[in-house]
Amino acid sequence: HALSNWAFLEVLEYLGKLSVLFAVVYYVYEAPDRLKQKHYQAWQVINTAQGKGGSGGRLDALQELNKDHVPLVGVNAAGAFLMGVHLEKAHLLRSDLSGSDLRSGLLDQANLEFAKLSFANLRGVSLRNANLENADLSDADLEEATLAGASLAGADMARTDLRNCDLKDVVWKDIAGIQLANVVHVKNAPNGFVE
Repeated sequence: HALSNWAFLEVLEYLGKLSVLFAVVYYVYEAPDRLKQKHYQAWQVINTAQGKGGSGGRLDALQELNKDHVPLVGVNAAGAFLMGVHLEKAHLLRSDLSGSDLRSGLLDQANLEFAKLSFANLRGVSLRNANLENADLSDADLEEATLAGASLAGADMARTDLRNCDLKDVVWKDIAGIQLANVVHVKNAPNGFVE
């Protein structure tokens, strides 16, 4: 009872509350550095796995970076297993995804201009309104993919498998090449595309 009347205990109580407030302020102040550290770690995962098969953590790393609106320009994920990847509105300009497995992925409105997608497995992938201008899609498998509204100007689609692919409103007039592409049962093909 005698100690409860001691003023020093009140000072200690206020100091405890002040230390909690200081910790909260410090946590908020350090948030940008933690975000940078998270991005550095994601890039390290992507770069370390270059040239290796499998996911190697790249799927999560790419999705996290894209979620934080980090441009993925020039990323090299050739031969990666990225099935079901979600990279909507991703900036994948000049990226190398050749030979990658992107089946059932979501790449709606992604910028894949000048991207290397040759021999990529893009079965069932959604590329709605994607920019595929000047992309290399030669020998890619786009069976049952959705390219509705995508821009293919300057794209190389030689020997590409487009079976059952949705081509509604696709921009294709200035396509670079489509020799030996499989266009059997394409859906919503614009006038003149199949011919």
